[in-house]
Amino acid sequence: MRTLPAVILKPREEDRLLRGHPWVFDNEIRAVNGTATSGGEVHIYSAQGRFLGTGLWSPVSKIRVRRYSDSDTPFDADFIAPRLERAIAIRAACRNPETDSSRAVFAEADGLPGLIVDRYVGIDDKGTKGSWLVTQFLSKGMDDRRELILAALDSAYRPTGIMERSEASVRRLEGLASRSAIVAGTVPEAVLITENGLLFRAEIGSGQKTGWFLDQPENRAAAARYASGKVVLDCFCNAGGFSLASAASGASLVRALDSSSDAIKSVQANAELNGLGNSIQTETGDAFDYLRRAGQEGQHYGLVILDPPAFAKNKASLDGAARGYKEINLQALKLLEPGGILATFSCSYWLSRERFLAILEDAARDAGARIRYLEERSQAQDHPVVSGYPESRYLKGFIVEKMAF
Repeated sequence: MRTLPAVILKPREEDRLLRGHPWVFDNEIRAVNGTATSGGEVHIYSAQGRFLGTGLWSPVSKIRVRRYSDSDTPFDADFIAPRLERAIAIRAACRNPETDSSRAVFAEADGLPGLIVDRYVGIDDKGTKGSWLVTQFLSKGMDDRRELILAALDSAYRPTGIMERSEASVRRLEGLASRSAIVAGTVPEAVLITENGLLFRAEIGSGQKTGWFLDQPENRAAAARYASGKVVLDCFCNAGGFSLASAASGASLVRALDSSSDAIKSVQANAELNGLGNSIQTETGDAFDYLRRAGQEGQHYGLVILDPPAFAKNKASLDGAARGYKEINLQALKLLEPGGILATFSCSYWLSRERFLAILEDAARDAGARIRYLEERSQAQDHPVVSGYPESRYLKGFIVEKMAF
């Protein structure tokens, strides 16, 4: 075994790691033997001296160590390559690499903690087909190995270009500045991608996250199956994934609502791309205000879709977030006609499935409605969930019917 700085845990703090969790928090450490360098490799031991694996040290983050291996394994090109090979194989089971965009690397869930890679397959602004990687380096250890990782990504995927979008606020917690740049090949500002047979303009150079929310194509298709012949309200519509899927599935009308004027412009542009401009009405506004006002005006819908941003960013904000989720689901259920469908989602890890269900049940009670559970939804398969790491299971969703009796 190599000689590395040794991180010694406090008594009984190893239990979570033995179940598979990859993080060591600052308050779980009893001592560090040797000099741990920022971003450097360290060994992890229980208080009793049991070896628990190798991780990367981050001296300013509350996540002090991100474990990447259960063994004494150097974080080098020979380590990265098989992790990427396995990630590619997992995606090949659920996505066609020739046509489908996907989450190529999902950080800890793919054994590469602090690294996000999205792969976009489509057509650039010159009409040329290609594939592009958009990366996010979210931890000190990964940031220090940026060149090594970029070389490995280029070798594994052979993309047309690689864009770095390391802009997430979590970087500040690691003592890292924001960074965005083209790092390999050529990368257009936007790419036309295909999802559920529809074209969408993914703003990979400047859009939210890496340009498109890739974790919900199946959920958008699932909600759209209930749209035929219905008037649909899509709250927090972003660039229109749910809206266009509903319109294409035969909705009589889709009203797409978002507080961002840029998002609404994207919906309009994407609707025109697909010849659905006459089927979708757009409105810029606050969803909470709109839902209450629509109820006061006596509006009714056959399908309401709620896909808000994460209301709970941390544990401290959970109670306030729960009130927000309760309010939008309550108002949405009031707007539904008898037999109408609510497709509701939460991407807040801190809001558990059980609490989300309780919120939905409470909202139904307060709306004077009973609901029938039709489908339970989660994140796409290319965002894998792994045991021992509950943070990997962040997206919850339910499709329910407002019972007519």
